Amino acid sequence: MSDLEPIRLAPRLAAVPAVAAPPLQPAPTQVSFDRRELNALLNLYGRMVAAGEWRDYAIDFLKDQAVFSVFRRTSEAPLYRIEKTPRLARRQGAYAVVSSAGHILKRGHELGRVLAVLEKVNLKLVTG
Repeated sequence: MSDLEPIRLAPRLAAVPAVAAPPLQPAPTQVSFDRRELNALLNLYGRMVAAGEWRDYAIDFLKDQAVFSVFRRTSEAPLYRIEKTPRLARRQGAYAVVSSAGHILKRGHELGRVLAVLEKVNLKLVTG
């Protein structure tokens, strides 16, 4: 080999340092109402609006519970909160109706039975 002859090198792949992927973390789960539950809640809400009892609602989906709040007026505190807390499902029941004062009016495993506490029979005196 002479000094003027080019040196041929075998092609090499550049060594890339291995980058460890960050551990996969599950996305934070969010508790929500399913279609059947929302249907029951909105049916009750519609009846109460028609009766002039309620005027507004709010839905909050939190990490550990979902809350459906109903208001007489928008600027007030909620009259009632219907809460779904799945971690209580095996104990007292996942559903609860809470008054504006914070008292639990009804708690249970079935939403329909819990909502029954809010069903009010409006009796009116009819005079002839």
